[in-house]
Amino acid sequence: MTTHALLIVLTAAFLHALWNAVVKGAPDKAIVLGLVALGHAIPALFALPFIGLPVWAAFPFVIGSTLIHWGYYWFLNTAYKHGDLSVVYPISRGMTPILVTVGAILFAGEILPPVASIGIVCISVGIGCLSLAGLGRHTNWIAVAAAFGTGVMIASYSIVDGIGIRLSGNTLGYIAVLFVAEIFVAGFIFTTRWRRLVALPRRYVWAGLAGGVISGLAYGLVLYAKTIAPLGVVSALRESSVIFASIIGVMWFGEGPKSNRLLAAIIVAIGIVVLAMAR
Repeated sequence: MTTHALLIVLTAAFLHALWNAVVKGAPDKAIVLGLVALGHAIPALFALPFIGLPVWAAFPFVIGSTLIHWGYYWFLNTAYKHGDLSVVYPISRGMTPILVTVGAILFAGEILPPVASIGIVCISVGIGCLSLAGLGRHTNWIAVAAAFGTGVMIASYSIVDGIGIRLSGNTLGYIAVLFVAEIFVAGFIFTTRWRRLVALPRRYVWAGLAGGVISGLAYGLVLYAKTIAPLGVVSALRESSVIFASIIGVMWFGEGPKSNRLLAAIIVAIGIVVLAMAR
């Protein structure tokens, strides 16, 4: 894992936590998720003529990822409708590194060195501590179930995109086509909820579009990292975003309890250091 790749993925992790906070703070999360999807599609649509298309072999992966993202948006909307950011986010992200690592072994033939595997386990354990810290007698279990569904969707599209972008022959072209396809998600949400879109205060419209640009930049950085580093390692590092999300949840939304967060942060940080040492 090069320092270059490490910094790219950690930057993406912070940006990812930030756009999830935008969605959580919105009064109509479904509409804002549609705006996020539109925030992906518009810049990519303008960039595509200058970037060019990926090879045709990559398009089945673009289609597969787009369909999986529909499920991802549905589960994420349900989870944030019923649960706190500092509960939903760690659960949905915490299961992803190990799922992606196993998927990369099965579908991409990636075998990680023992040191990298230890780092991934450390990060997952740290995220698990955050997940447990957010649970209690007032926990909404619909949110927890939806968060698990979100995690499965994240692992699925991470593997699909990780393989697709390596076959694409054009990294930026694959990212642009993938983001343009998000316009179908936005179109479905808006055509079925047009009155809710019109009623949404303008500041949330702009926040949703900005969240889409931030989200697109975050995922674009992650996709690029997958071309220069193993899928499981990239996925594990990306999930360090749970630390950022938990801090935002406590400081921005006043969520609690605050116990175990420092311990979890330390464990995740150790995992990141171990992964950085795995060459």
